[in-house]
Amino acid sequence: MPFSDSDAITKVGPKTPMGKFMRRFWLPAAKSSEVKLDGGPLRLVLLGEKLIAFRDSSGRVGIMDHRCPHRCASLFYGRNETGGIRCVYHGWKFDVDGNCTDMPNVPKEQVFKHKVKARAYKTLERNGVIWVYMGEKEEAPKLPSLSPNLLPEEDVSIRFILRECNWLQAMEGDLDTSHVGFLHAGLSRTEDVSEKDDHHRFVVSNRAPEYKVRDTEWGVMYGAHRPADDGERYWRIGQFLFPFWTMQPAGKFSEFIIARGWVPIDDEHMMFVVIHRKAGDLGRQGAPVVGLSHEYEFIPNNTDWYGRWRLVANKRNDYLIDRGVQKKYSYTGIEGLHIQDQAITESMGSITDHSFEHLAPSDIMITQVRKRLLLAVRAFEKDRSLPAVAKDASIYQNVRSGNFVAPEDQDWLEAYKEQYKAAVKVEDLLSVAAE
Repeated sequence: MPFSDSDAITKVGPKTPMGKFMRRFWLPAAKSSEVKLDGGPLRLVLLGEKLIAFRDSSGRVGIMDHRCPHRCASLFYGRNETGGIRCVYHGWKFDVDGNCTDMPNVPKEQVFKHKVKARAYKTLERNGVIWVYMGEKEEAPKLPSLSPNLLPEEDVSIRFILRECNWLQAMEGDLDTSHVGFLHAGLSRTEDVSEKDDHHRFVVSNRAPEYKVRDTEWGVMYGAHRPADDGERYWRIGQFLFPFWTMQPAGKFSEFIIARGWVPIDDEHMMFVVIHRKAGDLGRQGAPVVGLSHEYEFIPNNTDWYGRWRLVANKRNDYLIDRGVQKKYSYTGIEGLHIQDQAITESMGSITDHSFEHLAPSDIMITQVRKRLLLAVRAFEKDRSLPAVAKDASIYQNVRSGNFVAPEDQDWLEAYKEQYKAAVKVEDLLSVAAE
């Protein structure tokens, strides 16, 4: 049975169109600190596959199917020994590339280890993140040159947070800038933003922005705009980058360096991965609301398949909503910008029923990204063609997001290019596809 358009862009299992497509991109799998030298294996689920990650005695990281190719016992219970992981059922041992290096329960003259291979994937590490490529190893491109990925490790902050819903509806929160004036800043007033150079005053003074949207070689870019001071216009520039990256406009364009990954675990779970530059006050630059915290607590990690990076405020306790606070001080009564987003996207159900939606003009970025994803997946199904960014990792480095004020009569793409050049202090690298 053919996949519906909605299924084609939400379902991510190994045999699904989107699952096959995403396997042609590098995925952030775990923090480097989670996988210890000669330590116990880490359970992972990515694109619907149950995997283990381990670091061998030389420091190399292996990510492979958790099932031993012998009798399918889980290698999570394996022994991390010199140069590989050994299944405790019969002692078969595998290196990080999946090669069987020992078959001790088989008589020496009958050993056939050269014919056995665990399903293992290519891994790389950068800036405290373990990346995995789940396609064919010989096809692996370079790691994506996302702006924060190019910074020195000491300048980069990373964060992982589990979310219990489909990856697409979670990601679409970052493509929807009009929700900021309500979900996050619904009770804020212009006078609450005391500093003139804090552009959030434009968000709370006009909660119905207009939009410009443009397809690009990396995905889709939008410019949400509102009137600013006399003769000026306030722009919030956001990005979608294949296959699941966003750059939201939550900081000043001149200082903001961020990439947010919405990594599918399976159809009903995803891992939010944010990589950003430490420099700058993200609490001020990134908060479109007055008086709400960016801080949140985690439940201690455990070894369950979904036991990593879970928030204390979650759907089982209604995200610690306080109705009294909601009446007087906060539009939601939920503390923390991320938790507000998580509450709403998880409230849509495990996978949003797109047939129930009534999309509005303010959802233009969402509709365009869905279109680009569907076209890309269908093209890959047809002839294995891929977007340019899947082959040329350097394209990612040409992309930035953020907010700024420009003359009201200046073309938005020209304003973006001008801001980009000033921010990165290099020649203009922007390459926007023709309309």
